[in-house]
Amino acid sequence: MGDLRELYQELILDHNQNPRNFGELDDATATADGFNPLCGDRLTLYLRMIGDVVEDLKFVGTGCAISKASASIMTTVLKGKTREEAFDLFEMFQKMATTGELPNGDLGKLAVLSGVYKYPVRVKCAVLAWHTAKSALAGKNTLTKTE
Repeated sequence: MGDLRELYQELILDHNQNPRNFGELDDATATADGFNPLCGDRLTLYLRMIGDVVEDLKFVGTGCAISKASASIMTTVLKGKTREEAFDLFEMFQKMATTGELPNGDLGKLAVLSGVYKYPVRVKCAVLAWHTAKSALAGKNTLTKTE
């Protein structure tokens, strides 16, 4: 189990130091802002939908390693998904992050964040990008807070 924990930590650190899909998306069809008042994490999510499919998404912002890694991994996972699939992944990720239970669906790299439930303050860091993406997918551009 120690080797697996080390691998998870390495993946989180890699996504924090070299975030995927970091930057603005000029032709975004939706944007949403997120803020975690407990940790100070802030992000703006840019989303481009083609029909009902997530064509592209990027984010900019500052935050702790868990927040940034979660946003980075999320952007790689949601690309190419339908709106419904994205909402389903949100529900599975939310359950995993708050309870530690790995759902029946495959979360792939997102499973590296399965231990965050042990640290309730860090759960808000891990789910910030997801709540912000959910707002963008729903067409809401109000500030999303994890309180």
